[in-house]
Amino acid sequence: MGVVSEAGGTDGAGRPTRVLLVDDDALVRAGLRMILGGAPDLRVVGEAGDGIEAEAAVAQHRPDVVLMDIRMPRRDGLEATRRLLAEAARSSREADLRVVVLTTFEADDMVVQALRAGAHGFLLKDTEPSRLVEAVRLVAAGQPILSPSVTATLMAHVASGGDPAPADERRASAQGRLDELTDREREVALAIGRGLSNAEISRELYLSVPTVKAHVSRILDKLGADNRVQIAIVVHDAATR
Repeated sequence: MGVVSEAGGTDGAGRPTRVLLVDDDALVRAGLRMILGGAPDLRVVGEAGDGIEAEAAVAQHRPDVVLMDIRMPRRDGLEATRRLLAEAARSSREADLRVVVLTTFEADDMVVQALRAGAHGFLLKDTEPSRLVEAVRLVAAGQPILSPSVTATLMAHVASGGDPAPADERRASAQGRLDELTDREREVALAIGRGLSNAEISRELYLSVPTVKAHVSRILDKLGADNRVQIAIVVHDAATR
């Protein structure tokens, strides 16, 4: 698809957040480009019309954040997400690549699979412009995008059989992973499973925010998770009946 206009400002470090748009609908891409182009600290560096083009575009433009449509021809967003994040894990130059999937419906089964594949969250295509811009900023800063209401929707979908693995198998595996945590780490993990932010966990458990962040880091390591979304999925898998 080629490079689009790189008009945009810079962040405090002198470098804007680089964003790649991946969607098979040119009108959707144009709308996203217009919205993000108005933020001085964000820069749309390229576009792609499907998952195959997305991989080439990431290699060429090296974005920080990829907004990835989930349903596309040739190679869908799910497979593209898996490939991109696997490659990012192998390449120190792309270690900070973050993928956010775009969808029309909150409980889309492919969204659940994308989150399990390591995506850093998802956005509905009708997200308000101001919230879309803020979401990209948060993801670039390492905070996955998943509101409490969406957490409940997605996890209910997983618990009802949206995941291909048998419920008993998922539950036993998740419970075993949670058993590796200390009591306090488990409390924090359960709070993450409810969609609480670090600040909200801090208030609820009477911990400082830095202490919560330290617990979250240890939980990620112990669970072998890449982000808070995956912690939430483990918590809800453990509670599946």
